[in-house]
Amino acid sequence: MTEKTPLTTPTRRYLPMWSHVKGKRSAVTCALKCNNACLEPDANCSDNHYFKDIVEAAISRRSALGLAGAAVVVGAAASNAPSAQALPIQAQGKALGHAKKAQSSFSFNPIAPVPADVDDLTVPEGFEWAPIIRWGDPLFKNSPQFDIDHQTAEAQALQFGYNNDYLTIIPNPNNPKRGVLVCNHEYVNENLMFSEKDWAADKGELRRVAMAAQGLSVVELKRKAVGSPWEYIVGGKRNRRITTSTPFSITGPARGSKLLKTAADPTGSVVLGTNNNCSGGLTPWGTVLSGEENFDSYFVGKDTAEFKRYTIKNKPSVHGWEDVEPRWNANNPGYENESNRFGYIVELDPEDPTAPPRKHTALGRFKHEGANIHVDPKTGEVAAYMGDDTRFEYMYKFVARDRYIEGNRKHNMRLLENGSLYVARFTGDSPAAEIDGSGKLPSDGAFDGTGQWIQLTDGNKSLVPGMSIDEVLVYTRIAADKMNPTKMDRPEDVEPSPFTGKIYAALTNNTDRGTVKDGKQLESATEPNPRNNNRDGHIIEITEDRNRVSSKTFTWDLLLVCGDPAVNEATYFAGFDPTEVSPISCPDNVAFDSQGNLWISTDGQPGTIQFNDGLFRVGLEGAERGHVEQFLAVPQDAETCGPVIHDQENMVYVAVQHPGEDGSFEEPRSYFPDYANSSVGSRPSAVAKAHGTVAQPRPSVVQVYLTKNK
Repeated sequence: MTEKTPLTTPTRRYLPMWSHVKGKRSAVTCALKCNNACLEPDANCSDNHYFKDIVEAAISRRSALGLAGAAVVVGAAASNAPSAQALPIQAQGKALGHAKKAQSSFSFNPIAPVPADVDDLTVPEGFEWAPIIRWGDPLFKNSPQFDIDHQTAEAQALQFGYNNDYLTIIPNPNNPKRGVLVCNHEYVNENLMFSEKDWAADKGELRRVAMAAQGLSVVELKRKAVGSPWEYIVGGKRNRRITTSTPFSITGPARGSKLLKTAADPTGSVVLGTNNNCSGGLTPWGTVLSGEENFDSYFVGKDTAEFKRYTIKNKPSVHGWEDVEPRWNANNPGYENESNRFGYIVELDPEDPTAPPRKHTALGRFKHEGANIHVDPKTGEVAAYMGDDTRFEYMYKFVARDRYIEGNRKHNMRLLENGSLYVARFTGDSPAAEIDGSGKLPSDGAFDGTGQWIQLTDGNKSLVPGMSIDEVLVYTRIAADKMNPTKMDRPEDVEPSPFTGKIYAALTNNTDRGTVKDGKQLESATEPNPRNNNRDGHIIEITEDRNRVSSKTFTWDLLLVCGDPAVNEATYFAGFDPTEVSPISCPDNVAFDSQGNLWISTDGQPGTIQFNDGLFRVGLEGAERGHVEQFLAVPQDAETCGPVIHDQENMVYVAVQHPGEDGSFEEPRSYFPDYANSSVGSRPSAVAKAHGTVAQPRPSVVQVYLTKNK
């Protein structure tokens, strides 16, 4: 690897808080992605009972463990959707029942951790990587070629968006050399996208470019053979861009509510656009779910409890969209409710580019990381698991009113429109005094216990005292506060295993736990969140009682308490020897391979363990349980997103988000993915020039494959 090109400290045009150092991310990412949430008072100021007040009522997990088998699902996707065999393994198990482990020759030698100042994408020996598609690449036959010096909103709406996050790649069932890619575009970094000169000349148009760069992309793919690299198809019949201007249909009990009506939409039934789409999931019926997360960053709010609970401030927004369209400012008459129309789970049909995407109010409104579906194999009952990605927020489950019907795609596509919403309460089985905030294991040798799903809604009926059904679904955080759930350390991706039905949730971190902030003592360590000043995060494993997705009780344990065991004794790897694991911090997204292993992508390691973020495989069974092995590392300042594991094809995919985040257009800190005009990186400039690149970092979807399959 060649030495990184020296770069000076870049200019900051928009970010008055850029120099802070707190938590896990760069200051620029904090400002643009989550509106400096780590510097603000915690949004959850509810007086829920502390966990230690509940622990005395714990039911011993030992007496509750009579569980055998695993929750699995029934049926296959309908004929007009991808077949189960064509879906990623995460959806295969959910569509076919108890998934069987496949034959797979996939193996790799774990890479060493990569220092945080390395601008390269590092993969194991014997593997290569290449981008499938990058920010600005044209999607349609009438799309202009990307020209970073002459950007327009019209052009960006026809090109691949910025900061790709959730990712799925679905090979066609009858021709595995063709497929489709679906990807979220979470947020933008104007400092990297536009020059100072262009911004000064027309920042209004460039803000419209930024608005067009968010949303989702659907892109058709082709390849020479299974296991060989994909190319995307310009003008593919399913190609589509979803932006902040795309009409969305509102579904569920809150549709038509006065809380969702605006001057532009007096019916409260149609929303223009989606933003800050983070993670998501692929359903057994072949649609894609996408979570609207830090939507508060785009709005100017009012000084009310409702706006404050969602951290929407009565001051200019980070991105300044209120200067372009009045709907982004709640103080403009007729748009008081516009922000109430964001913060939902979005469903998109990648097979039909004409079908309006939908926002499902029945799944609640909060900062959704994503949603993942599981179907009960015995009953066909459908559940969606979700996390609210903020410190001291909650985990949720939605159980559909109607049941999954094999082959009936029209019916299944309406399953998320009506049902029951639950919020989680966790109880530990260890003495409260043994959970001292250090991360030291209690005397029983595990962080574990039992839990309850507390019901908030029953179809069109609210079960929260003093709140109507539409109030519960629009102000879900406030509703949950009233029901005494457990405050968690930033619950992000929550996903069931297709092999066992156990649910795995990434709890990224919470540096405020156990601290005093703004004169208030914040909640200290609890057994499901066992460390104060939790910088490294952990992974929780949940087993539904009787392995039924509709169960209202569960058991849980911590699979990982993350960190670098070489420097931090407060780590745990399910009992695996900590000297034999790859260090890992700030888990974000999870996925599964065909062997039942868990894969974890990270977001924030440079700020915690001083290594670039990466993708890690973790064994879940037997002697390999808790064995963490690093597969890849992303470039400087980047986050690893959207892992897709097709190990039967020896293929792994990630979305590389915000490479070189701390740089500027004039002084980039990364040249990923093409490394043009640079001595940095593993891809030669000749390859970069052949792709018509520019010497700027471009968020990209990357494929990793065996060298011999090139």
